[in-house]
Amino acid sequence: MLHLAAARDKLAFVRGLKQIPEGGAVPELPARDVRIVNAKEMPERAGLSTNAGQRRMLHDLANIELQAMELCYRSLIEYPDADKAFRDELMGLLESESQHFEMCLNSLQELGGEWGEYPVHIGLWAAVRAEDSILDRILIVHRYLEGNGLDAGETLIRRMSAVPRSSAHATLERIAREELDHVAFGSRWYQRFCVERKLDPTHDFKTRFAKLLPQMPRRIEHIQRDLRRQAGFSEDEIDFLVEQRDSWVRFKPEK
Repeated sequence: MLHLAAARDKLAFVRGLKQIPEGGAVPELPARDVRIVNAKEMPERAGLSTNAGQRRMLHDLANIELQAMELCYRSLIEYPDADKAFRDELMGLLESESQHFEMCLNSLQELGGEWGEYPVHIGLWAAVRAEDSILDRILIVHRYLEGNGLDAGETLIRRMSAVPRSSAHATLERIAREELDHVAFGSRWYQRFCVERKLDPTHDFKTRFAKLLPQMPRRIEHIQRDLRRQAGFSEDEIDFLVEQRDSWVRFKPEK
């Protein structure tokens, strides 16, 4: 799947999986049928009250869901010896992310847009490394990147509530609702694997976050405390993330 360029071919591959993948080659970059640019080179967005603005939002969201789908698949082939229950759940997440990606593509078409009308970045894919431990990977993908998506989804829903409903609303609302389960998956398994290794989950989260920070993109979305609690974050972890986010806002980090 990582070597297939066409978006619909990737979806067909995931739908055709009959068993959990056990291994395979991981390319330096996943194949794409659209132009890839640095995140800082992405074009300006139009307002969400416009058709163009909603198409751009869906295109950006599709890009995120595509990378989330690919990262699930990558983890399945890079951690073949992980707990079977973990891999079974991760397979379910792969299917869920593929559904989200397809919903974005379909909603984009309903609004008169098409996949590839804007460039994309691969900032999520670039945040992981082949040498990541399984705890590293869970923190980066499911607790940090998807956690940020949980925060951003709530903000987007609030902004979209001020404009007439379109197919974009239903897509965004379903993805935001199901994202909570994805982040909770990360919290649950992070805590379980920490306990198995006789590590304190909250202390490990803070120290591991600091270690991994150089490879992760900085995000300054407002931390949604209630959603984070529902997703299994401890109060100490939430406070830590708020402090980290506030420090980035104060020093105006690069996007």
